[in-house]
This record gives sequence, C-alpha cells and structure tokens, in this order.
Amino acid sequence: MNENNNPIITTENLSKKFGDITAVNGLNLDVKQGEIFGLVGPDGAGKTTTIRMLVAIMLPTEGTASVTGYDTVKEAEAIKHRIGYMAQQFNLYSDLSVSENLNFFADIFAVRGKIRRERIDRLLNFARLTEFTDRRAGHLSGGMKKKLALACSLIHEPDILFLDEPTTGVDPVSRREFWDILANLHIQGVTILVSTPYMDEAERCSRVGLMYDGDIIECDTPENIKALIAGELLELKPVSESLRGVGLLRRAKQTVAPLDGVLEAQTFGDLLHIFVDNAGARQEAIVQALQTEGIRSQNLRQTRPRMEEAFISLVQRVKEAQLR
Repeated sequence: MNENNNPIITTENLSKKFGDITAVNGLNLDVKQGEIFGLVGPDGAGKTTTIRMLVAIMLPTEGTASVTGYDTVKEAEAIKHRIGYMAQQFNLYSDLSVSENLNFFADIFAVRGKIRRERIDRLLNFARLTEFTDRRAGHLSGGMKKKLALACSLIHEPDILFLDEPTTGVDPVSRREFWDILANLHIQGVTILVSTPYMDEAERCSRVGLMYDGDIIECDTPENIKALIAGELLELKPVSESLRGVGLLRRAKQTVAPLDGVLEAQTFGDLLHIFVDNAGARQEAIVQALQTEGIRSQNLRQTRPRMEEAFISLVQRVKEAQLR
C-alpha cells in the first residue's frame, strides 16, 4: 500500500444545483493518495452527483475540484486518462464476450501489443473470470458483470478508481468477493473512491464521508465515527401479544426513550437499539418499563455500535439542529 498524506482529490465549496434543488452543497473534501475513501449515505444524498463532477462528466454550479492535480473543468481530458470510472449502470456490451469487452476498452485507451495481452490475462485472473472469456456479457450473473466492469475500468492502470455503488443489486457472496478485489487493489497502491448505501462496506474504507441531503455531515475513519456515539449499546427484540410490526417498535421506543440514563433509542429492523450511560445499571429498569406496557424483552444483550447506528445518530442530530 502506498498511502501518504498527499491529497490526490480536493474539492473547494463544490456545489451542484438542478433548478431549485441542491444536490451537493458546498463540499470541501481531501482524499489522500493510496486510501479507500467511502462516500456513504442513502439514495438522494448526493453521492452520484459528487462522483460525476469529480470524473469531469458534470459541471459544478459553484466551487472547484482537482483530481491528480488537474482542474475538473479546465483540464477534463487530462483527468479522464488517469482515472477509472465505474458508473452504477456500467455500459458493458451485452453481445460481446468477456474477452471482447476487455479488448474494446483496451482500444479506447490505446493499450496495445504485448502490454494489452499481459494486462487482460492479469485482469481476468484478478477478477476470477479466466474460465468465462468466451461468455457473452449479457449472460453473466450480476456479480460477474460487476467484476468485468471493474476489470474494464482497470485496463489502462489508472491512478484513481471511482466506483459508484458498485455492489448494488448483487448477492452477499459477490459483494464480499468484489471487496476482496478492492482490498488487493488498495494494497497495490491504487486510490479508490467508492460510494455505497451499505454501512457494512463503510467499515472496510480507510476513511468515510457520511453524506446526507447534499452535505458531508462527518468525515473520519470508521472507528472514529463510531466513537462519536455517546454511551453503551443495548439491543433487544420487543415481543407482544397485542402489538406487531411498526406499532410494536414505536411503542417500545416511546416507552424507553424518557427513562433515566437512556441517551438515545433507535429501531433497527425488528430490533430496538438503546444507548444508555451504563448498560449494567439500566437493563432492569428498561425491562420493567417494557413489561408494564405488555412488551417482553427478547434476546437482550449489550453489543458494540456499528456504522448504521452512528449514521442514524448523526443524521438525527442534523435534523434536530435544523429544527432549532
């Protein structure tokens, strides 16, 4: 891994508006050479718009950005030969085979001769597609299409790889395999900027920018972001004879939120996550309060917060600040 403190991507007050809608709002960001930087947030947060501006296919409304030292507006063509870009819907040619797709992208970037053959062989092996060179891209599984798209993005050995939600719509096994490939690229010194709605993928990044409503609300390492949540975390599954689903979770959350020592309560699937000042001292009162409402505390345990809890907590703080 060739990570250092030199920023290879910088933005200053980078903004993009579509009419009255602000998709990206005054983004100030530095991405260091050699790191995996994750833009993490829900749909509509501004991740795709940010990446499109950084890869010089969309003009900003305000502000500036530089990639590998080149201005994304004034020197767009210089940037395009130094980056690899994988869009959410990467345009593979379905009627072409795996090998033909790789050769096509090699033609685009003028990769020829012995170097082309060596790179294609290496990328096929790297992406675990060696056995499928003659298969048409349209007949590949979702996960294999993603890996082929990644291989095509790497054919010219770019300095930076931009990946826009690369694992959306693929199965968990393919997601894990894809991230194993990214980890190997990281070790080789490739700088990677990846957007994702999956908080577990954020855990695998060097640093993370949490995006919400066009803003970066926090930017740090995953561990430091998780450390921003105060208190200890209790997890339980509320169970009731008279309540089900959302109604049950809402009642359970409303019951525990005002209790002494409870700092925050979140719903997470069919579970209730409760942040308290002292887990050991507060469990009994929480269980009793829920029992009073006819709710049993199933599988109560203390656990460590994950990026999901951190993101929800930080977004809630933003919403509360906006209401003041």
